[in-house]
Amino acid sequence: MVITFHGLESIKITKGDHTIAFNPPSKKSKHSNASFGADITLVSVNHPDFNGVDTTSRGDKESFVVKGPGEYEVKEFFIRGFATKTNYDNKERINTVYSLEIDGINVAYLGALDDKELSSDIKEELGQADILFVPIGGDGVLNASDAFKTAVKREPAIIIPIHYGDIADKNALKDFLKEGGQEDIKPVEKLTIKKKDLEGKKGEIVVLKN
Repeated sequence: MVITFHGLESIKITKGDHTIAFNPPSKKSKHSNASFGADITLVSVNHPDFNGVDTTSRGDKESFVVKGPGEYEVKEFFIRGFATKTNYDNKERINTVYSLEIDGINVAYLGALDDKELSSDIKEELGQADILFVPIGGDGVLNASDAFKTAVKREPAIIIPIHYGDIADKNALKDFLKEGGQEDIKPVEKLTIKKKDLEGKKGEIVVLKN
């Protein structure tokens, strides 16, 4: 599968003929929007920064939208969503943490999480993720230190930070990499990965360009 980052929390994962979008900004968001078509769109928080489902449909082909806790079976993918809370944009909201398997790889996406301690039920359901997307930067999501601690507890092979850049804490990425002792990491345009590539990896941070 191929993973690319499109700013804030917008992630695009392509596997064969299928494309999955995570938290694309809407046209009402102040953040830039890289519009692309997707078969499935996952929305963690009902906020313009994350609910741009209008940008992921193309012509007569509408994206299947998942925007809340529950279990969903779409095409070849089984998706599970778990409810947490966030105070994003100074308002308490529901944030959905998503888990799904893509090409044999367990993917966990924490969305706009600001609670550094997931409930025991969610921890058990999430299990051990192969690839974990974690928000950093504070101001409604985890700060760099709490984000790293939360991520490593899940014991993923790969950690991918999201939600940083043109936000309140402009040093979030630098601080996050420092927490992980991986300050020399160079951003990459995309991550192309197969299950076998995860062997021997533990807590490796991958920074994607946006």
